[in-house]
Amino acid sequence: MLEVEIKVRINIEEVKGKLSKLGAKFIKDEHQLDTYFYHPCRDFKKTDEALRVRAVSGKYLLTYKGRRLDSQTKTREEIEIEVDNKIFDVLKALTFSKVRSIEKQRSFYRWDNLKIFLDKVEGLGEFLEIEGDSWQSKEKIFQFLEELGVQRNRLIRKSYLELIEEVLL
Repeated sequence: MLEVEIKVRINIEEVKGKLSKLGAKFIKDEHQLDTYFYHPCRDFKKTDEALRVRAVSGKYLLTYKGRRLDSQTKTREEIEIEVDNKIFDVLKALTFSKVRSIEKQRSFYRWDNLKIFLDKVEGLGEFLEIEGDSWQSKEKIFQFLEELGVQRNRLIRKSYLELIEEVLL
């Protein structure tokens, strides 16, 4: 599946009010723990890929993210499957090693066919992410950003993992 995504630093309280005025529907709040892994035979930093296990609400999701496909957004192939916590043993047996874990509180909204996330990321701060699942959603994302009053020049193309690595180095 294709994931078209933008990210920007925000003040969550300010954006919550705007989301309500624009008719975005609140879905749920959740705590997420994302654990990223090194591949034993290739450098995901160089290939612009990621492998992550997300723990959320007693479930585990294994996600592969391919390289970024455009220069404005974080559009990339994303393959995600539900697994159980034995996935950590499988990855260890295959000699994948843990890069880092990132915790966040996420509020999930929907507007039209877009997913909107307000994230409080431990060690990084507050962010807005907007996701669509097709190339056509890219313009809708930019339109929604404009309605929120967010300038395109504030967009961040880096992942939370890349951002936290910068902070820690």
